[in-house]
Amino acid sequence: MEDPIIFCTGDSETVPAYHSEGASGADLRARLEQDLVLPPGARALVPTGLRLQIPRGLEAQVRPRSGLAARQGITVLNSPGTIDSDFRGEVQVILVNLGQEEFRIKSGDRIAQLVFSTVVRVRFRARPLIDETARGSSGFGSTGI
Repeated sequence: MEDPIIFCTGDSETVPAYHSEGASGADLRARLEQDLVLPPGARALVPTGLRLQIPRGLEAQVRPRSGLAARQGITVLNSPGTIDSDFRGEVQVILVNLGQEEFRIKSGDRIAQLVFSTVVRVRFRARPLIDETARGSSGFGSTGI
C-alpha cells in the first residue's frame, strides 16, 4: 500500500517530520513570535503555523511526546486531540505543565506528535433496549488490575 500524501502549509520549521525509520508519530513544532513560559499547573494553546489537508477517511491525532512528559511533565491536555479531514484551520496544541518547574517553549521546539488513523463512520439507531452481556454495566476497574 502506498503511503497517503498529506498536503500542508508551512516551511522547513513547521512541516511535521518523522525522526526514526519506525516512528509512527511525526513531530509537531511550535511556531512562536516570542518564547512562551508555561508555569507549573498552567496550560496554553501553542500555535504550529501549520494547516493540513487530510484525505477523507483519515484523521490526525495530536499526542504528547514521551520525553517531554517523562522529563518535564509536559503533556497534551486533550490527548489525543483529533484533527478532522474537513478542518482547514491552523493546528494548535493544548499543552499543560504537570511538572514542578516552569517550562520554556521556543519557536521550532518539538512539542507534540501527529499520528494518522483510519476513520470508520457508523450509523446510529435508537432502540429502547440493547443486548445484555456478562459484564453488563460494570465499568472503571471492573476487570481488575
